[in-house]
Amino acid sequence: MQPSSFDFQQNHFQLFGLVQSYQIDTAQLERQYRALQAQVHPDKSVHLPDAEQRLSMQRATLVNGAYRTLHNPLQRARYLLSLHGVDVQEENNTVMPQDFLIAQMDWREAVVEAQQARNADALAQLETRMKLETQELETQLAVKIDTENDYAAAAGLVRKLRFMEKLAEEIHAAYDEIDN
Repeated sequence: MQPSSFDFQQNHFQLFGLVQSYQIDTAQLERQYRALQAQVHPDKSVHLPDAEQRLSMQRATLVNGAYRTLHNPLQRARYLLSLHGVDVQEENNTVMPQDFLIAQMDWREAVVEAQQARNADALAQLETRMKLETQELETQLAVKIDTENDYAAAAGLVRKLRFMEKLAEEIHAAYDEIDN
């Protein structure tokens, strides 16, 4: 892709030459990202007029943002759902199955207990379990989006994954607290 033919109207998948799906070829994403960065990096336009330099910066910003979105499974799911007109409603729809909410409370209690006990091993075990649970939710998400085209169910899974993301942040904060 030549910078002069750069299309700001492409979606992120088109920009990187990827099939629009939840499961992507991450190696291809990496290769395409490096290739695009080599073409649109602002350092390549320092000798050009200010307008071209600003355009180069916009191209690089778009490529970087699109890469971050597609590289992160949760962000990729949100983006895909938005392309299908689905609002995930993470901020205002916190309705979850009761068993999931109870599990979340149990997770958080365990994190607090491990932090208060300054037990890094317990945190490591929680982190391992959390990662496995997250992988399972991501597997379910791939099926809902790529196979079943059940975007409403996928939105529910995205909301669950957001809870897991917050849990991961709490675990890392607990590690930081123990280390200090």
